[in-house]
Amino acid sequence: MADSRRTVIGNAARRFRRWLVGDSWPHALARLAVLGVAAGIAALLFVSSGLVPIAASQPHWPITRVLLHYTMLRSVQTQALAVKRPPPEERALDVDAMVLKGAGHYASGCLACHGAPGTPRAEVVRHMEPAPPYLPPKIDQWTDRQLFWIVRHGIKYTAMPSWPSELRDDEVWAMVAFLRRLPALDPAGFRRLAYGDGAAVAAPAGLPPGGAALEFRLADCARCHGRDGNGRGTGAFPALAGQSERYLRESLRAYARGDRHSGVMEPVVAGLAVEELRAIARYYAGLPAGGAAELRVRTGSAARGEQLARRGDASARIPSCVECHGPGDGWRNPMYPRLAGQHPGYLALQLQLFKQGRRGGTGYAHIMRTVAKSLEPQDIRDIAAWYGSLPAFSGGAQRTSDVATDSGSSNPPEVP
Repeated sequence: MADSRRTVIGNAARRFRRWLVGDSWPHALARLAVLGVAAGIAALLFVSSGLVPIAASQPHWPITRVLLHYTMLRSVQTQALAVKRPPPEERALDVDAMVLKGAGHYASGCLACHGAPGTPRAEVVRHMEPAPPYLPPKIDQWTDRQLFWIVRHGIKYTAMPSWPSELRDDEVWAMVAFLRRLPALDPAGFRRLAYGDGAAVAAPAGLPPGGAALEFRLADCARCHGRDGNGRGTGAFPALAGQSERYLRESLRAYARGDRHSGVMEPVVAGLAVEELRAIARYYAGLPAGGAAELRVRTGSAARGEQLARRGDASARIPSCVECHGPGDGWRNPMYPRLAGQHPGYLALQLQLFKQGRRGGTGYAHIMRTVAKSLEPQDIRDIAAWYGSLPAFSGGAQRTSDVATDSGSSNPPEVP
């Protein structure tokens, strides 16, 4: 009986093959096309019937899971071949600063889904299909370029988003630097990188209604910018203490609008109310600047940087920096940030972004983009080195001109 069934099946297969191939290849191709159309119609009818399972409570079919994973793997491997590392002159931050920068964003944007040493994934994400993987043991499966591509572009059908800003590849590389460090971290090491001493920060006096929520917001800010407002790490984050309240407020608004590009800052401030932005700006403007000197990176020539910053270079179309950014005792537009004592790595990165046209979108950005185009890489390093060697602007009290309201000002409410 079994032999008889095998004979029948074998005969049927041979007849189908003869029908499919026929007497010529054109006939075979035509019949294959007919079969393809029939299969497509059958698939459309199946999908239209509503019988395809899409509930996250049901796992993918094994063949679907394998196909999706293989497709993702091959796509990332192929697409990442086009990823190029930035040239040395554009790497303004050292590796430790990049790791710190990536850690801060990972804690706020990635931790809930992917977990970290000492912090499991949130319970709700375990019920997603497919569930986001716990990342530490997975990192070594990917190259740096592949990690960059995944963080930069995200993955469809997995809830993995693309990087919020398309113009900040430097932030994506910072995430890659942190991800490379992640598998070797213990729980204490992760907490130290991600939170520092800013996990708890007291709410400043005079907060508007909702002070408890604002205290939480300020703790979120302090994780990167420090409890004292002087920034954590060597150039990873800018020092905010002592800047004018108006400059800080309009900077936050520019981030919220997406006019000042940052995949780290935009998600943090986009959902904040105007009163919250004002309270955060008021808090940091009222802090005394200083305390970052021991964290400075000493690169470039501070002596040459001072000459460029004070006198400019007419032959190279480089204007004086101190006319707008100080130091000095004269009155200056409160929308221009004070640079004295700022981290050289951070300053160099901002000048690179201006030079590339990747920072701004605000009322004064065109001025800095024009200036930065005239700067050579060594000019940027020297100017940043000089400003970083100066004592930070002292005192948090702001003059009346620094805290001008939005109305009645002759200056556009933007930041350079």
